[in-house]
Amino acid sequence: MRAVLQRVSQASVTIAGTTVGRIDQGLLILVCAMAGDTPAEADRLAAKIAKLRIFKDAEGKMNLAVTDAGNAALIVSQFTLAADLRGNRPGFSPAAPPDIGKDLYQHFCSRIAAAGIAVQTGVFGADMDVMLHNDGPVTIWLDTDSL
Repeated sequence: MRAVLQRVSQASVTIAGTTVGRIDQGLLILVCAMAGDTPAEADRLAAKIAKLRIFKDAEGKMNLAVTDAGNAALIVSQFTLAADLRGNRPGFSPAAPPDIGKDLYQHFCSRIAAAGIAVQTGVFGADMDVMLHNDGPVTIWLDTDSL
């Protein structure tokens, strides 16, 4: 699985003018299941994210995990993270098929919640407007193939 994490002061997801997910301080997590991924990859990715120390402590150093800081996560499915860029028009065949991708997305969301993080989500497969105020900016890319 792949994910892009953005430390945010706020973020939201809107579909057709209706806000479906919103957080204040926390993580916006854009996540993509890749072909061949299993729940084990979702578990590893969620565990890594839950422990990643990218929030500031009292001294201003990135030393706190999202749980330590008491922050939330807004998790949005993002199949374009699987883009194959060999040509000028991206291909997305490296992404998991939609039915498997949806199951893994939901599994990933449940594992983040099980780590004690308040979770808001987008809607899998929907055309979403994502708004964020990046804090830092801090943006981190993760791939379970390199964890």
